[in-house]
Amino acid sequence: MNDDNVSGKALAAGSSDPPESITLFITWTTYGAWLPGDSRGWRKWKKGEQQPQPLLEDWCRDRMKEKPVLLNAHQREAVERTIHEHATIRGWYLHAVSVRSNHVHVAVTVVPKVSVEPLGAASSTVKRVRDQFKANGTTALRRLPNPITNEKVWTKGGDIEFLDTDDDLEQVVLYITEAQDRMDRGK
Repeated sequence: MNDDNVSGKALAAGSSDPPESITLFITWTTYGAWLPGDSRGWRKWKKGEQQPQPLLEDWCRDRMKEKPVLLNAHQREAVERTIHEHATIRGWYLHAVSVRSNHVHVAVTVVPKVSVEPLGAASSTVKRVRDQFKANGTTALRRLPNPITNEKVWTKGGDIEFLDTDDDLEQVVLYITEAQDRMDRGK
């Protein structure tokens, strides 16, 4: 396969050729900062965008074991620097990254190692990309002079979207680099 970008649709269809690269838009939130039911809207796993549900948000907040994590400017810089370093080490192309006080966005192109795995394993491969960014970000936060001591820094999982076209990538990069500031999303 000679295409630079392989769509999520092609992966789902079970193409027999391993992809050369996959471009991803990855988002995850800090622990407790964006709960299910949130008044800003929220995403449910495998269900997509959901409407606010105040009772669900209250229920989730009551069950939190620690205080919510909000990142200050120094912490955000440390996580962003770590994401850049990790992408460089892995040979991934980082298109854009924005670490906010309550969430992180990353647009990255990776070359998954699916040639020795069944193609369906690409799903777990892209989750590992997200999880490596999160784990390295946690390590960076714990090594700061005033480290985050919460057991949980991030919420479980996060959102991963395949970017199928150059236009999709361009829109995501603009969203990450510009729209977040215009929308005042967790500066």
